[in-house]
Amino acid sequence: MSLSKITPCLWFDGQAEEAAQFYTTIFPNSRITTTQYYTDAGKEYHGREAGSVMVVEFTIFNGQHTFTALNGGPQFTFSEAISFQIDCEDQDEVNYYWDKLSAGGDERRQQCGWVVDKFGLAWQVIPRRLKEMLSDKDRVKSSRVTESMMRMKKLDVVQLERAFEGA
Repeated sequence: MSLSKITPCLWFDGQAEEAAQFYTTIFPNSRITTTQYYTDAGKEYHGREAGSVMVVEFTIFNGQHTFTALNGGPQFTFSEAISFQIDCEDQDEVNYYWDKLSAGGDERRQQCGWVVDKFGLAWQVIPRRLKEMLSDKDRVKSSRVTESMMRMKKLDVVQLERAFEGA
């Protein structure tokens, strides 16, 4: 059962089950919770074959985050206008999520910690320390961090720290 009253619904064109399996292998203690199938009812609207996957519900991070993956068709695609932020403890965690999510993704759409996965979904793989540095009251320090970050694809905590300290 979801802990939240808001569940993101991710629209796919026949890849909902594959995507749910992909995400549940990346994030700890994740699982597919339910799968629903199309029937002949409404076929004149959805055009899907009876028995094909319609919706896959899954949770990630110990069931803390619930998602719905819908095989809705080719009408809509993802863009970076919507992304999911992953709050990473350290560089090892940044590397883990970046490597997993970028596999088969669009390298041309990677910048400043943003990665677009093989389904076109955008993620922000962000070290917790970056948020602290960007929120620092010393605007000169936070400006140097921003400038350093803008030149990166995958974020490098050591380089960001050096920029923060003026090194």
